[in-house]
Amino acid sequence: MRIVFMGTPDFAVASLDALVSNGFNVVSVVTAPDKPAGRGLKLSESAVKQYATSKGIPVFQPIKLKDPIFIASLQALNADIQIVVAFRMLPEIVWNMPKMGTLNVHGSLLPQYRGAAPINWAVINGEKQTGVTTFKLKHEIDTGDILLQEPMPIGDDETATEVHDRMKIIGANLLVKTLQQLVAGTIEEIPQILTAETKHAPKIFTKDCTIQWNQTAEQLHNLVRGLAQFPGAITQLDGKILKVFKSQKEIIAHQHAVGCVFTDYKTFLKFSCSNGYLHLLDLQLEGKKRMPIADFLRGYKPTII
Repeated sequence: MRIVFMGTPDFAVASLDALVSNGFNVVSVVTAPDKPAGRGLKLSESAVKQYATSKGIPVFQPIKLKDPIFIASLQALNADIQIVVAFRMLPEIVWNMPKMGTLNVHGSLLPQYRGAAPINWAVINGEKQTGVTTFKLKHEIDTGDILLQEPMPIGDDETATEVHDRMKIIGANLLVKTLQQLVAGTIEEIPQILTAETKHAPKIFTKDCTIQWNQTAEQLHNLVRGLAQFPGAITQLDGKILKVFKSQKEIIAHQHAVGCVFTDYKTFLKFSCSNGYLHLLDLQLEGKKRMPIADFLRGYKPTII
């Protein structure tokens, strides 16, 4: 089986490595073009390109996926199947090209959390379980028939980053299992069925990162967990933007207005919310480095209102 693999970030590398390690015939990789990064703006290669190059796998980096030269090159590979993991949306001329279609590894239990940020939104919404789905691509994003699924729990204090790091391994193993069953002809494709309870996972914008102190400590803690390590939950301290990457909830009745600041100037900084307080454990104030709370309070004295 001739496979073309499409992906860009570290999450996709685990799946590509699983294919290579299990002896699958990956004839080429398609990934994002190199991008300037760092102070020197040197061109930076994607994690997938770095891995593919180390294994001697040919790499394509099209700027436009409908480019005639790229399409011709892709057709010349004569792939039996294409596999997409954490890549951009494909035009039909690309995903419909192989005779076995294009398979996607998605970080949720579809049809729940269709969209660009399934891990983040599952954590933000306080889900206790998520998972990975392999499915066949269709025209509408994340709507294709389900092949296999693997559930996984989400810990009460687990961050989206931690879920991501566990999920990429689970997803890689599920991909191998899916391909093995496709070859054996033992998979039954299952259409997705939407319900009133179906939740979505759109791209995250700044407005989604803003802390609303009238929410509960649980909701705010989930927001912080869901946005760590990037982009971080956002609030303000002394009129400056404050990003929060780790928190702890304290549920207790109080008489304070929401959004009040409390600190001993040594070990803790907390804000009042609707049913208690949110302790900030790892943060970054505008113009300063990210640091744990004890280090932050050694160099900065917040105004208590």
